[in-house]
Amino acid sequence: MTQTRSFRKADLAGAAFEETDLSGAAFRLVDLSDVRMHNTDLSRARLTGVVLQGAVLDGDIRGLVVNGVEVGPVVEAELDRRHPDRALMRPADAEGYRTAWARLGELWDGTVARASALEERAPGLVHERVDGEWSFVETLRHLVMATDAWVGRVLLGDPAPYHPLGIPFEEEQSNPGLPWDPQARPTLEEVLAVRQGRRDGVADVLRDLDDERLAGRTTPVDGPGWPPARAYPVREVLGVVLNEEWEHRLFAERDLDVLEGRLRG
Repeated sequence: MTQTRSFRKADLAGAAFEETDLSGAAFRLVDLSDVRMHNTDLSRARLTGVVLQGAVLDGDIRGLVVNGVEVGPVVEAELDRRHPDRALMRPADAEGYRTAWARLGELWDGTVARASALEERAPGLVHERVDGEWSFVETLRHLVMATDAWVGRVLLGDPAPYHPLGIPFEEEQSNPGLPWDPQARPTLEEVLAVRQGRRDGVADVLRDLDDERLAGRTTPVDGPGWPPARAYPVREVLGVVLNEEWEHRLFAERDLDVLEGRLRG
C-alpha cells in the first residue's frame, strides 16, 4: 500500500521531479512561481484562486475552463486566424489529406532553406538547442521517427521500420524496440536525405488513398516498438502525421527566430 506523505512548510525550492506520480496530490498555499513543467499530465486538475500572470501554457487544452469560460475554442479560432493554412490540417476526405501534405511540403521547404542559410552563416547552430527544446536537426530526426512509427509500422505493417538516426519522443526513449543513438551528430544534409525519403513515402501512401481506406482501420503489427500493436483508425493515424509535421515546423521557426537574432546581435 502506498504511504501518503505530507510536506508542510517544507522548502523544496529547486527540487526536480522526474517520472514521479503526483496524481491526486493536493497543493494549498504553495509557491510554484517560475516552475517548469514538461510532458506533465494535468488532466482533470482543478486550480482555484491561482495567479497566472505571465504564465505560458502550451499543449492540449481541450475542455480547459478559465474563470467560467471554455478557452479551447477561443484559442483554436485565434490560431486559425494567425495561420490560415492550419485549417488544411483538419481534412475531411482523402483529397484533403493530399492537399494538406503538399502544403506542408511547401512550408517545410521554406523552413529548411532558412535553416540551411543559417548553417552557412554560423556552422553548428542547427545543432544548438533553444530553451532546452530539440535543435533543428533533432527536430528533423524526430519527424523521421514519427513517420517510421505511424506510416512505416502502423499503416504499412513493417514491425521495425525505424531509421537509426530517428529520435523517439521522450517517454519512449528507453523503449528497447526503438533503436536510436543519443550520441549521434549527423550533418544537416545527412538528416535531410533521410527525411526526404520519408516525405516521399508519405506522398506515395496519400497518392493511393481513397475515402474508403480513410474510413477503415489498420491491421495490428506484432513485435516490440511504438506505437503499441493494435488496430488504429486510418484517419487518426494520418491526423497524427499532419499534426506532428505542422507543430514541429512552428517550433523550428520559433527557435530559428532566436538563433538568427543572436547573429544580428
